Amino acid sequence: MNQIMIGKFIAFKRKQKNLTQEQLAQILNISNKTVSKWETGKSMPDYTLVKPLCEALNISVSELIDGQTSNESVKINEDQLIELMRKTQQLENQRVLLYGVIFVTMGTSMQALAYSTDKSYLFGCMLFVSIVELILGLGTIIRYLLK
Repeated sequence: MNQIMIGKFIAFKRKQKNLTQEQLAQILNISNKTVSKWETGKSMPDYTLVKPLCEALNISVSELIDGQTSNESVKINEDQLIELMRKTQQLENQRVLLYGVIFVTMGTSMQALAYSTDKSYLFGCMLFVSIVELILGLGTIIRYLLK
């Protein structure tokens, strides 16, 4: 999937239907900034919005994923495609959680290592780095949990 190509396709189809980003956002009950992020290729639609987006733009899910209108009558099970997108998004979220856990683990290890030094300049640096890692890790985990 090419996010930029998909974004350009969404913008093209939206303009073809004479819709503004704001109007499309209202149809989908999201913000116009979200539509803008899709169209610039900065993010992809959430799997829960794929079918409503396709209905609003009068395209198929496979056309959305391809980023172009399909002239072929290819039979793709759209429910399976959406399920694949859901699982991909879920894995992406789990990756974020894993980063948080790694940062917390590194911070804890660095703190233990700092206390095993001779309490010099190195101790201060290691303690500072461990605190930063713990804050980053906890922030990442909290952001994951609030999603």
